[in-house]
Amino acid sequence: MPPLDPAPPLSRFEFWSPRLFYLPIWAWVVLLAIRYRGLRLPLIANPGLPASGLVGESKSHVLRNAGREARCWIAPFTTIVRDARESANEVAGAMAALEAAGLSLPIVAKPDLGCRGAGVRPIRNEAELAAYLVGFPSGQTIVLQQLVDVEGEAGVFYIRDPGAAHGQIFSLTLKHFPHVEGDGVATLRELILRDSRAGQLAHLYLPRHRERLDHVVPADERVRLAFAGSHSRGAIFRNGARHVTEALTRRFDEIARDIPEFWFGRFDVRFADFDAFCLGEDFSIVEINGAGAEATHIWDSRTRLRDAYVTLFRQFAQLWKIGAANRSRGFRAEPWRTFIDRWLTERRLVGVYPPTA
Repeated sequence: MPPLDPAPPLSRFEFWSPRLFYLPIWAWVVLLAIRYRGLRLPLIANPGLPASGLVGESKSHVLRNAGREARCWIAPFTTIVRDARESANEVAGAMAALEAAGLSLPIVAKPDLGCRGAGVRPIRNEAELAAYLVGFPSGQTIVLQQLVDVEGEAGVFYIRDPGAAHGQIFSLTLKHFPHVEGDGVATLRELILRDSRAGQLAHLYLPRHRERLDHVVPADERVRLAFAGSHSRGAIFRNGARHVTEALTRRFDEIARDIPEFWFGRFDVRFADFDAFCLGEDFSIVEINGAGAEATHIWDSRTRLRDAYVTLFRQFAQLWKIGAANRSRGFRAEPWRTFIDRWLTERRLVGVYPPTA
């Protein structure tokens, strides 16, 4: 990964209340709905996904929907349904499911239905697996995925007009994981609180590391503060637009064409070699997000508020344009009640998942 460029610890708006930050976007949504004569058009932007992946999408459904070419780039995974009635045997059952899928520990466990990194944790042994299962709501599906344990992660936001052979990488976000470095004197708590960025986000990092906060970190030891590549969970984002290449765009053209009726969304990928990734090689897709995805490079602390809104206005304009094109092709959105049920279910579950790592 390119090293982190000098930048302010946080942008002026980076952690504003979502209700405040997205207020202009809601006004833009109303205008788009009037212009294209449809408020539900985003629900048919990706007809191959339930509700186009706008809300309440199943991570495993999206990944399993991929064809042979696309699956070559997806980190292997399986799913289990948590059943509290089988608590005595559920670790053995999960291990059997992993073995049947050709997987073994370590893995990543995450909710099949979730967003913004909720409930994502690395699982390195059976004790951690047992703890994760106990904290997971019964009756819900868990994705168990091969751990791609490398530092490089990116969000590749891809858009293609329906029927077109080629699309564009609308946004490339490079995700860096925050660390603090020990000096042999300070505790982990002290290192976090005195860091220029982490100290302003202590509410994210301190609960996550509560068991070792008062331990002195040995000199030169680096402690990673976040595992999930989610901005809301504390990852550091940088705009990677200058690293987009024709080879990278061609690769994601190939992948997206192999996912039925997928035109708009973000691929979250991990890689060990950044130069190879830029050439469209040697990376693993860990998640595919549909119409609910965002061009996350706006959370680069160097981004101006005006530029963030321009990006989001363009993103939503593309979303409505694609939805309108698919309406002309004969696709129709699901009923409001179904959509609202999806949203309510996701909102309820996100609050009860295990803590994010």
